[in-house]
Amino acid sequence: MNHWLVKSEPNKYSWDHLVKEKEGMWDGVRNFAARNNLMAMKKGDLVLFYHSNIGKEVVGLAKVSKEHYPDPTIDTGDWVVVNVVPVEHFPKTVTLEQIKKHDILKNMELVRLSRLSVVPVKREEFDIIVALAHES
Repeated sequence: MNHWLVKSEPNKYSWDHLVKEKEGMWDGVRNFAARNNLMAMKKGDLVLFYHSNIGKEVVGLAKVSKEHYPDPTIDTGDWVVVNVVPVEHFPKTVTLEQIKKHDILKNMELVRLSRLSVVPVKREEFDIIVALAHES
């Protein structure tokens, strides 16, 4: 199983939108590196849901429910989507500031490749973020 992080502006598509829909199509990716990451996602992979621009924080955990298929929102065949379902709204968000200050997390693809909307997450990074989200 692989782990991922997807970014969305909460005023366009938030965690609450995903929860309301119960299953969301992750569309709108127009960067080839991010597209390749979508294509590498497998059903059952876990996905950290990050609110970008507003909040700048990991807010929840989702899971890939359908592997990549052609993006139905455009006519060209270059772009793909995946479907995700919500798994858990985190009790505490994990902010970008926390991530940048953490010895291990500061080297995450989220920080290094900040413009990509879909990035892989190493297992150790994933575990740390989930632990931070559940700290009391």
